[in-house]
Parts: sequence; C-alpha cells; structure tokens
Amino acid sequence: MFACWPALPDDDCAAREGCAACAACSTAGPDGGRHPGRGELVGRESEMGQVMTALAAARSGRGGALVVTGEPGVGKTRLAAEALGTAAAAGMVTMRGRAGTVGPPVPYRPVIEALLLPARAGLLPDPDELGPYGPVLTRLLSGTQDTGSGGASHIMVAETMLRVLAAVAGKQSGPPGQREHRGCLLVLDDLHDSDAGTLAVVEYLLDNIGQQPAVLLLIAGCAPCTVTGMAVRARQYGAAEVLDLPPLGRSDVHRLVAAELGIAPEGVCPGLVERVVAGSAGIPFVVKELARDPAALHGNPVPSVPAAVADRVRRQAERLGPLGLEFLSMAVLFGRRFPLPVLEHAIGRDHGELSAILRAAVASRLITPDGSGTQWYAFRYGLAAEALLAGLGPGERAGHARRLVRSLNDLHPGLPGAWCAHAARLHEHGGDTQEAIRLYCGAAARAMSEGSAGMAERAVALLTRARHLLGPTADPELHATVLEQLLDAVACSARCDRLPAPGTVLDGDGGTHGMPARRQAGIHARLSGVATLMGRPAEALRHVDTARRLLGIHHPFDDHATLVDITAAHAELHRPAPDRLRTAARFARRALDAARRTGPPDVECKALLLLGQLAREQDGPTATTHFEQARAVALTHRLPVLRVTAEVHLATVAASHDGQPGQVEQARREALRMGLLPPAYEAAFALALDRIRRCAFAEAQDLIREGAAGAERRGLGRHLAMLRLAEAVCHAHQGRRAAMEEALERLAPLIDAAPGLRAMSYGLARAFCSLLEEQHDAAGHEVARALAYDAENPATGEFGKHGIILLLGVLAGRMGRQHYEGAAQASISGTRWNRQFVGLAHAVLLGREGRPGEATAAAGKALEASELYPMARRLCLRLVAQRAYEDGWGEPVAWLREAEEYFHDAGLQAVAGAGRALLRRMGAPVRQRRTGTEQVPPELRRCGITVREFEVARLVAERIANKDIAGRLHISPRTVEKHVASLLQKTGHPNRRAFATASRDLVP
Repeated sequence: MFACWPALPDDDCAAREGCAACAACSTAGPDGGRHPGRGELVGRESEMGQVMTALAAARSGRGGALVVTGEPGVGKTRLAAEALGTAAAAGMVTMRGRAGTVGPPVPYRPVIEALLLPARAGLLPDPDELGPYGPVLTRLLSGTQDTGSGGASHIMVAETMLRVLAAVAGKQSGPPGQREHRGCLLVLDDLHDSDAGTLAVVEYLLDNIGQQPAVLLLIAGCAPCTVTGMAVRARQYGAAEVLDLPPLGRSDVHRLVAAELGIAPEGVCPGLVERVVAGSAGIPFVVKELARDPAALHGNPVPSVPAAVADRVRRQAERLGPLGLEFLSMAVLFGRRFPLPVLEHAIGRDHGELSAILRAAVASRLITPDGSGTQWYAFRYGLAAEALLAGLGPGERAGHARRLVRSLNDLHPGLPGAWCAHAARLHEHGGDTQEAIRLYCGAAARAMSEGSAGMAERAVALLTRARHLLGPTADPELHATVLEQLLDAVACSARCDRLPAPGTVLDGDGGTHGMPARRQAGIHARLSGVATLMGRPAEALRHVDTARRLLGIHHPFDDHATLVDITAAHAELHRPAPDRLRTAARFARRALDAARRTGPPDVECKALLLLGQLAREQDGPTATTHFEQARAVALTHRLPVLRVTAEVHLATVAASHDGQPGQVEQARREALRMGLLPPAYEAAFALALDRIRRCAFAEAQDLIREGAAGAERRGLGRHLAMLRLAEAVCHAHQGRRAAMEEALERLAPLIDAAPGLRAMSYGLARAFCSLLEEQHDAAGHEVARALAYDAENPATGEFGKHGIILLLGVLAGRMGRQHYEGAAQASISGTRWNRQFVGLAHAVLLGREGRPGEATAAAGKALEASELYPMARRLCLRLVAQRAYEDGWGEPVAWLREAEEYFHDAGLQAVAGAGRALLRRMGAPVRQRRTGTEQVPPELRRCGITVREFEVARLVAERIANKDIAGRLHISPRTVEKHVASLLQKTGHPNRRAFATASRDLVP
C-alpha cells in the first residue's frame, strides 16, 4: 500500500477547506480588509522580487500585470498573500477577489468581491464622480445582474474598474516631478474557474493597466484554459509577466520544514527531511502538512486517506466521465506507475476516446508521463492512487484485476522481466493469493539473478509482500519457499529490519508451521547465516545445532544438508576452539563435494569462497584458484551476489600484493550499486586499512564513518565491529592513544562479533601505538597477547603475525632463522605490507650471521616495498638502525635521520627523540630543533643542517664572502667560518665553490 500523504486542496489556500493554519491569522490593510496570515515565505525570493519591482513601479505611476500559475498546492495564493501584505505595508490600497466553485455562477464574482473590500472601508469614489460609469459601479456593488449581455457591457465594467483603480490609488503630495502615487494592488484569484464576463474584463484590464498606478496580480492553475492562453499572449506583447511557480527544491523543503516546526534548519531530523522530500514532490502545502503531522515526525505512515482528500480525488476523477473513472480505477491496480498499452488492451475502447481521457487526466494533474516515452504514466502523488484504490469495492477491484491479468498475459507471454511482479500484484488484487505468492517469489528470484541496481532491496520488498499474504492455512511448502527466499535476500541486502518476527518463523517448540524437517533445517541454516551477519555468534551456533538435529545423524546429502554444512563451516569460525579453522575447512570441503554431486551451485560457490579465505594465509595461489572458481560458477549460473563477493576477495588479494587498491574500490562500488552491503563493507574494511597504512587518515576516517553508520543502522554487528577496529587502528597509527582507547571501548561489546578481533586489536592497534611511544616492553606484551589469542582461537584475519611481530621477535632475539623460514613460507608474508617487515627481519638475521652485503641487499628490497607506507617505513628504519650499525650493514645514520625528521614533523616526539639519541651514540651530528626548521629543504635536513647553517648556506650559494655574511646575519666572521666548515662536512663537498655550484637552487 502507498503511504497516505496529506491532501492537495482544490486551490492553494487550505483555509478554503477550513484549515485554521491559513485562516486563523490575518493582517489589516489600509482598505480595512483582512489579509491571510503570513509566515515565512520559502523558496520564492525571485518571484517576490518581481512583485516588489512591480509595486514600486505602480507607486511611480507605471502600472503592470503579473500572472501567477502553477499546480495545486504549489503556493500561488501564498505568494499573493505575501504580495498583499507587502503592498499594505507600503501604504498601498489592496483589493482581492476570487472565482467561486459552489452554487450557480455569479457574473463578475472576482471583480465584485474585490470592489466590496474597499467599499466597506469607505475608499471607493462616489458613483457621481465616475460620470457614465457610476451606474455600472452601483449595479456591481448591489449585485444587480442587469449589466447587459453584449461586448459593450463587458467593456463598461472593465473601464469602470480602471477608473476605480485610478481613484483609489490617489496622489500624495510632493515636489513637482517627484510626486508618488499611493498605488493599488488588485488580486484576482482562481481565474481558471471564472465566468466569461470576468475573463473579458481581465483581458481589457491587461491591455490598459499600464496607464494606471496599479498592479494587476492574476492567479490561475497550470492546466490549459482561457486565462493561461490570455497570459501567454499578454506576455508576448509585453503587457504582463508570467510567474510559473515550480515545486521547491530539497534545500527549500528543508527550510520550510524548519519554519513550520519553529526551529533552525540544522535542528531538523534528517530522517524527517528525507520523508518529506520523498512524499511531497516539493509542493509547499504537502510539505507543511507532513511537517505538522505527528505520525510523520515519528517516521510512521498516515494510516488512511483523510475523507476530504479522498472526496477531492474522487471528484477530480468523476469529472473525467465514466470512461475516465474506469481508466483510473484500473490504472491504480498497478500502483504508482502504470503501463498505458496494457490498460488500452484491457479497456478495449477506441484509441481516440482513451487519448482524450489521458489528456484530460494529465491536465487535471492527477497523472503525469513517466519517462521520455508514452508507454508509462504515473500518478502525480501516491496519495491520489491510494485514495482511488480505497474507493474500489472488492468486486470491482477483482473484476478490473482479472481483465488486466488477461491483457498482461496476451501482450507479454511468460511474463518476462518486471511483468511477473506486476502480474503478482494484480492477482493479489483479484483475490488469487496462492498465484500472487508464487509470482512474487518468481519475480524475486529473477531480481536476484539479474545483477541490476538495487536488486537485493527489490527482492526483499517483493518477498515481504508475499510473506504478508501467507495465512495460517498456507501450504507448508509454499510457506517454506517464501521464508527461504526472504532470508536469502535479507542476508544479501543486509535488510535485517525486514526479518520476520520470531513468532512468525518458529512456533513454540522450534518447528516451522508444519514444514518437513529437512526444510526446517534449511530455515535454521539461513537464520544462522543472518545471525552471523548481525554479530551474534552464539545464536548462529544454536541454529546450526538445531538444523543438524532436524537432519538426523544419518542423512542423505541433498540441497538442505549441504546448505547446513556450509553454514556450519562459517559458524565454526566463531566456536571457541584451537582447531576451529581445520573444522571449518572440513565442513566446507564436505559441502563442496556434495554440492558438486547434487548440484546446488550457490552452495558450491559459498564453499569455494570459504576455502579460499581459509587457504589465503598459507597458500595464496590455492586461495586465488578457489576465488576464481567461485566466480566462474557464479557467472555460469547467474549468481551475481556470489560473483561480486568473489570479485571483492580477488581484488583484495591482488591489492595486498601489488599495493594498488583500485580494483577493491571498483568491487565495492559494484556491490553498493546492487544493494549488496555485506561484501561492500568487507571491501570498505580492506580499503580503510590500506589508507591507514598509506597515512591517508582523513580518507580512511571517511570510509570508516560511512560504513559504520550504515552497518549500525542495518544491525550488521559483524561489519560494525570490523570498522570500529579499523577506527582504533587509524588512531594507533597516528600515535593517538586516548582516541585509540576510546575506539576500542566502543568495540568491546562487539569484540566477538567477527573472528580474530581480539588478536587484531592488540597486534594492529595497541602494539603499533606503543612502538610510536617508544614503549617497547609494552609492545612486546601486547604482541604476546595477540599471539596467545590467536593460538586459543585462530582466525583468518591478519594481525601482524607474519609481519611486524616477526621483525620485533627477530630484533629481540626471541625468533631466529627457523621462525623466519616458517613465516616466509606463508603466502601472507608476501603481501606488500608484510614484505617490508619480513625483508628487514631477514636483513637483521643476515647481519647477525656476519653477512653484511647480503643484509644490505635484503634491506634495500624491503625498503622498496615500504615506499607506499610512510609511517611504517620510518618505524622500520628506527627499529633496525641500531642493529644495522652494530653489525655493519645498511645506512643506519641516514635511516635514523630520515626517521627522525619524519616523526618530528608528525609530532611524534618520543620516537623522534629516540632517533636523535641513537644518532648521538653513533657519533653522528644531530641537528638542533629550532623555530623555522620547516624552511630547511628536506634533503638538507636529512644531512643534519640547522636553521642557522641553512641561512649561511643560502648566502654561500650566492658566493658572498664570509665578512659580508657576518654583517648580514649580525654574527662574527669566525662563527661564519665554523658554519661553512660544518656545511661542507655534512654535505660532503670539498670546498665552498663546489657547495655554491651544487646549491644554486637555494638562491631566492
């Protein structure tokens, strides 16, 4: 069912329908009349600017006309009210009248009403003053309808109005040439409903208003009519300006909601803004009603269409005649959008008749073309469709639905594409519930196989509708089919809010509505998978145990049993046990073998994906083979969800080796396009860690915030936990311990939501932060805890075991050649991130073994890998420099200077200070840290050049003598000599001429 949005009145002003919001407040003008209350006018600044320009011109004696058009509710009358208030505030006379729709037509109704307002205030001229036009004024004010019926009578009435406008506008005193008219604003509203006489008067006024000190403001609907045609012609010859009011844009809707609530725009709930933007189509009247509605404020749809709204829509439809009413009544059974060819086929009437009905319905703003072609149309508002649908009786609805189903099958045999879902909806309206459910399931299955944008969300919506049709007497097999498909779609889309309530899935004793035991097992397996996504491992394991019990000890390996096996493999990764990875691999291999025999390709894919994840640490080529096989199976059997998941894994593996994450980002975007949030968040986690390692901390934080907000909103505890870990790692790599600890506190309630998070929190976050604080003992303890957690409950996540932990162990002497060889054999040690740590660990071992040349070469390769990771590179340099110095390999002094400079600039003073201390122990010159250090070029800073030495260096580069340098810097020549000697020694130049030649770029 559609959401029921507030009504659009027959014209813009809700007061005409008894709305107190528009009628309660009013402002008195100089005519003694009452103007509608005026709150903030939003989004009409440009139009009001034109109105104010016209009013100013009228006060200067130049008249003009403005014609305001637009669809119902867009704010035409509200703009007129603002104009009336502005004119009154400027001391102008205001007159206002509108056409009526109740009772027999009254000639000149808007003109008479406009005259009565100043008449009551005593502002009209005496009829005798108007000469031959006085009797016309008298008859108009008395309501005597004897002004004649010829063209001359209309001209007499129009000329009378012009003379009245001239009289009431009057003149104010002032110097000659600067006299200002009082001015008058005449508003004539709802002219699309006015009589022919009024239109004739309006046409005459348009031709002659420029000679009077008055503004004529005309209001009409947007549908083609006499007055709109008149406005077009008047604009063409310069007699009027046309203001066609468009719907409000998003920002203006936001402002209007805030104004209605009486708060600042930034205080409006974003969810409310989203609902109002989606439901109002930018029409101000609807925006206001939604903003005021308590149900909308709390995110709940209005339960039914208000009676006044339903009556209005019904009257609009009835104006189209019996055929038009039949046309709309059938169209509404498709929903908000409907296909015109199917309706034409079902109604079976002449094309010309239906074309006339279609044009009239579009002109009434009930419907509008949907897209560039003429095949599809849509109701302008879902409210109109809901009102028409509610007005159909059960028999009428069923009859229309059956006719449409026959036409749909005739025009689209086999119901390809989206036609299946439309047929399901029609069968639902027709009362054929079983067929509707079957078709909804078929449409959802097609959606999940097509790989189009938003496919998962669409499948969930279709299956949710099917589930609502399941009654207590529904066939158990059909009930199971709906639940199986719905749970699969929920797992893909992460729409955990669409999960059936436990009582509607499981009855009191754990069964499922009389389903066969094997299908019950399949339901529990799917519930286990969803529980894993939600970060509820204990619940996932309970569902697996229940599924195994339902299958029995000796069970054949059919589709349900293989599904239970692969689900059990995933759940085992959460079961506390040191052998859980081996157990999970055994279940996955068994599921893979059974799937290849019995043929459920989705289970085969899932098994290959899990086996790839389990093999990735030790055997990268095998893991890649598994992922590629999974992708091939998914492509063959049109399984886009599993294809995208395989592509995320393949891209992540490739990026970890070549350091190029572009494919991961591409896979993430593809998952988001299809609405597949779990693989999208997996990719986001990998990208966030990559950006952290590259020190692109702002980009990483953006990814983390976006992903964590979505995961929390959807209830995805597993992915929320992973992204909160990434947040802690991000702070750790910046040496921000307090922020890291806060992030870890937020992670604590979800620490078991994904395998391996405990070890990762110590290895990737705490230990790294301790190293940046020069707390090496603390880092050692944290590494030990990470290893202990992994030994107790091993996981597939990388926590530094084959990278920085190996390097720290080798440096501390806890690990030797045997440990290195074991780690190097694991594929995970070959990732670009780990190559820097493993390569330097090898260099340390080679240096310890007395092989300095090989150690230097190994260090060079490791540092090549580290070029992408600024922070880790400098940390490695700081860690290995002392061992390299003691064992005589590498360039420890240059390494320390590079690390010290980097850490100093990063504000990490502990590790920067440690680097300076090591340089002193090595006997290397250490630069003083003074104000202006950033002015020294990086290559000179690495040589240890101080700020004062750099000042001297720039003058030496200009080939200035020492005595002159001393004078410029206000130091002694002897001090200059010392600085020059230090420069030459630090840079390795033989004399000042060589230094000056090499340093020409230092000259400003």
